[in-house]
Amino acid sequence: MSRAASLRAAGFGIALAVFAVDRGVKALMAGPLDLQSVGLIRLLPFFDLRWTENYGVSLGMFTATSSEMKLALLAMTGLIALGVAVWMLRESVFGEIAALALVLGGALGNIYDRAMRGYVIDYADLHIGEWRPFLIFNIADAAITFGVLILLARSLLSREKPAELAGTDDTATETV
Repeated sequence: MSRAASLRAAGFGIALAVFAVDRGVKALMAGPLDLQSVGLIRLLPFFDLRWTENYGVSLGMFTATSSEMKLALLAMTGLIALGVAVWMLRESVFGEIAALALVLGGALGNIYDRAMRGYVIDYADLHIGEWRPFLIFNIADAAITFGVLILLARSLLSREKPAELAGTDDTATETV
């Protein structure tokens, strides 16, 4: 197996791990903790578990109120996940592959919820008093966010150097 292929395989492994952890935690929230019935579990002064059913996507946008809208939202998020997987197959640098894997694993976790339940389970409530810097989220949302932030940081910080500055200009000859 080539180096690029093994990096991509590792990327799909990361995506699978994110998906599995997301599914496991959501199963814990819906099952043994019965967060849906309890509604709220206070863990820390700044962090609670709070059951929320998200019928939309990021920031509650594009809320699906009918079965047709739910299907369209599921198809749209599925196409985005497919695009991320194709992008991941085209990359050869592990930083990009890992970031895309976080996005893919998180997207698959939320897509699974949307397909099985009709909504995404959100439960992580980070707050300072009554102020909430984020909406209530889940592990899949966090993975997507970190993946996108890594992609943005890598694209902004890793600029290509001109060939003559990088020392890769093979046409230049040194004269003594």
